[in-house]
Amino acid sequence: MASRLTLAGVHAAYGAVRVIDDVSLHIGAGETVVLLGTNGNGKSTLMKCIMGIVRPSAGSIMAEIDGVHHDLVGRTTEEIVDLGIALVPEGRRLFPKLTVEENLLLGAFRRAARRELVRNLDVCFETFPRLAERRAQLAGSMSGGEQQMLALGRALMLAPKILLVDEPSVGLAPILVARMIDAIAAMKQRYKLTVLMAEQNFTQAIRIANRGYVIVHGKIAFDGASTEALNNNDLIKKFYLGL
Repeated sequence: MASRLTLAGVHAAYGAVRVIDDVSLHIGAGETVVLLGTNGNGKSTLMKCIMGIVRPSAGSIMAEIDGVHHDLVGRTTEEIVDLGIALVPEGRRLFPKLTVEENLLLGAFRRAARRELVRNLDVCFETFPRLAERRAQLAGSMSGGEQQMLALGRALMLAPKILLVDEPSVGLAPILVARMIDAIAAMKQRYKLTVLMAEQNFTQAIRIANRGYVIVHGKIAFDGASTEALNNNDLIKKFYLGL
């Protein structure tokens, strides 16, 4: 059963600095939704709000997983992960002095994932054959593209229902960006995931997104009901297409 995520009127701040201002968005069952915005506009903070890393000062964050509704506000990150919500953070956040396999095993955090650990590891190596080749290599010695594969694989080890991906293209060469975006699409399709992806690379993101939002200064500046609507939006033309 596919999962949904709904944010309504979310506000968040770091001390006196407001970062998220009255944000509402919805990711429907089985959708891939892109959250577009340049650096410093609140994309990562919004992801952290969903994961319980940053607590909203107002608003609601609701997840529907396997037909059950869960209020995420006030839950710990551990509790949110245990529901089946996984985050691939910006910058990967791997354990550089642990091997590829050790990093993957640490991803099998929630109880449901631990029960299927061996199967999930096999699935991960099937999804990312390069990781199987590098399973004994230290994560910190891998290339940027390989590390991003590992970060995605670690999230896959969680056996998630909802996948949050924060800036998967950062620091990667253009050809690797395309491969990462394709890998996210393949994961979503194979495992019937609901995906929210924060990204600056508009051209690559809309290849796999069903629709998207543009966030500017912590507010949703545009709600695009389709990739065509995004393509025709003045903000997109200004900030991403140079028109």
